[in-house]
Parts: sequence; structure tokens; C-alpha cells
Amino acid sequence: MSQAEVAPVAADRTRNPLWTFGILRSELSTTFRRWRTLALLGVLAAVPVLIGIAVKIETDHGSSPGPGGEGGGPAFLSQVTNNGLFLVFAALAVTLPVFLPMAVGVVAGDSIAGEANAGTLRYLLVAPAGRTRLLLTKYASVLAFCLVATLVVALSALAVGSLLFPVGEVTTISGTRIGFGEGLLRAGLIAVVVAASLIGFAAIGLFISTLTGSGIAAMAATVGMLITVQIVDTIPQLSGIHPYLFPHYWMSYADLLREPVYWDEVVKNLGLQGLYAVVFGSAAWARFTAKDITA
Repeated sequence: MSQAEVAPVAADRTRNPLWTFGILRSELSTTFRRWRTLALLGVLAAVPVLIGIAVKIETDHGSSPGPGGEGGGPAFLSQVTNNGLFLVFAALAVTLPVFLPMAVGVVAGDSIAGEANAGTLRYLLVAPAGRTRLLLTKYASVLAFCLVATLVVALSALAVGSLLFPVGEVTTISGTRIGFGEGLLRAGLIAVVVAASLIGFAAIGLFISTLTGSGIAAMAATVGMLITVQIVDTIPQLSGIHPYLFPHYWMSYADLLREPVYWDEVVKNLGLQGLYAVVFGSAAWARFTAKDITA
């Protein structure tokens, strides 16, 4: 077949939705088969196990597993002994500020820079996949990791909580009680919201990944950005910019355990994540479409 005949065939393939699905499937397979990804998921799955065992040991010794009172974060630990379902909320509260975003930062930072460093990026573009389509596929695979990583934490916590502690009706932050089935639905909704809370940071990692040809440098810069922004978010003198920082509303998922559900900060969080995704996604596209991948 001549080059003149090959070009229309290649163009038809790139316009075919099945071709796009094939690229995405290949990217997902590559992402989740990497030893680094599996190791990250293993660490995330181990966190609820360690929390559950620690709470069980403290409970058996007659001490309190955590601070009492209402609210999110560590306060959920005080409820775990009465209802193992609360281990899901406690595990997400522990992993969301550090472990989950760091894992996402590693995957996002390595998405483009890792391929460039390995010399496989140029071959992906010759496929022909197109730079825009390839970038969207990379971002979609990172978002898939966000969801899978969050579900790994939630399911591990649910399994450990059910094995070590009794389960039953759930007492909400508002003091009312809901059935165990509705509690499970709330836990599933919380897991989805937590995963969605990472889409802005994933876009930042993708953008940083387009700036360098070193996967390690991109991962380090992404994690460094996370730590820096979280430090800034704790400085009272900079409270004016706190609502615009991507991790500021991360813990708003606790409002989904109120009765009725308080959506205000949850919506602010999702809107802020969408804004970061658009801004840094556009910056990643502008950089990647002009990137010299032959260098």
C-alpha cells in the first residue's frame, strides 16, 4: 500500500471512536500493570488495616481510640468501635490529606514525563493518536487511578471494619440515625466525592509532567507542590487565599454524613476542582501540543 493510500486509512482510524477506546484501554492496562501503581495501591489498602488494628488494640486495653465530639477527620475514630462502617470515613480522612494525593501525584507526574524519559512518547504519537487525544487519554487514566485508589481505601476499610467491629445503624454528625443500607450508600457517595476532589491536583500533575522529560523530577515537583500548598493553607495570615487553594475543601465530604446533607462546601469543592482541571488542563494542552518530543 502506498503512502497516499495509508494516510486516509490512518485518518479514518483516528476519527473512529473505537480507535480512541482502544488507546484508552491500552493506557489503562499500562498504568495499572506497572509495579509502582500496584505498590501504591497496596500501601493505600494497608492504611485502613493498620488503623483498624490500632483502634482494636486500644479498645481492648480500655482506652479511647480517638477524640470525641462531632466533626470530620480524626473524630470519626471515636465511632469506629461502635460501628465498623466508620472506619471507611476515618480511613479516607487519614489518607486524603497526604497518601491519596501523593499517590495521584506520582502517577500524574509520570504520565507524560515518564514516557518521554523512556523514549516511548514519540512512538505513541506516531500511532497516530494525535497529541490532544493522547493527552486526554493520559488524563483519563489518571482520573481512573483516582477513583480506583479511593475505592481501594474504602473497600479495605469496609472489610476490616466489618471483621473487627460490629456494624449497624449509623449515627450521623447531626445526631440522627440512619439505616446501615443508607450508611453504605453514603459511604459510596463519599468515596466518589473524595475521588472527584483529586481531579484538580491530577491536572496540575499532568501539566508539570509536560514541562520535563524526567519522570522522577515531575513526580517530585508534583508532590512538592502538594506539600507547599497544604502548608500555605494552614497559615492564618494567608486566609484570604485559602478558599482558592485546591485542598481547602477536601474534608468537606464529612458534610455528607449530616442529616439532611449539607451540600454548600461540597459543591464549592467540586467547582474549585473543575476550575483547576480546566486551567491546568488547558496549560498542559498548550505545552504538550508545542512540545518537541524528538529531543
